[in-house]
Amino acid sequence: MSQEVGDLFSLKHDWLSVQEVVDAVTLPSCGAISVFIGTTREDEVEGRKVIGLEYEAYESMVQSEFSKLCCDIRARCPTVAKICVHHRLGSVKVAEASVVMAISSPHRKDSEQAIQLGMKLLKANIPIWKKEVYHTQEVSWKENAECEWAELSH
Repeated sequence: MSQEVGDLFSLKHDWLSVQEVVDAVTLPSCGAISVFIGTTREDEVEGRKVIGLEYEAYESMVQSEFSKLCCDIRARCPTVAKICVHHRLGSVKVAEASVVMAISSPHRKDSEQAIQLGMKLLKANIPIWKKEVYHTQEVSWKENAECEWAELSH
């Protein structure tokens, strides 16, 4: 199985439209669309208040890794119809969306399982990095806990 022609991964410097992502996976043959919206949360880390995140990507590698992600999802969830992900780059303020993923399938259970798997694979394999920005104007690169290779480095 491979990435379907209609699958889409887009990196954006502006706000993300949930409706645009949903529209990209809508099909008459599908009765389910599952959506995940990841937002920047206000948090406190070592006494410093998080006021935003900054994202960077290895853009020339993102599409090939997304193709692999789609293949992995379809191998485990074969009824998936379409996959769409929009991810922010640059600065993302608290409460703004950093990522929107939508997956369609004929039935709810399949799209729900696929969205869980898709987010896990995205965080582990797509070359996008984030750093937290604190109220003190300090920054700190953050490691994704979902990365299997991160566990090996400790």
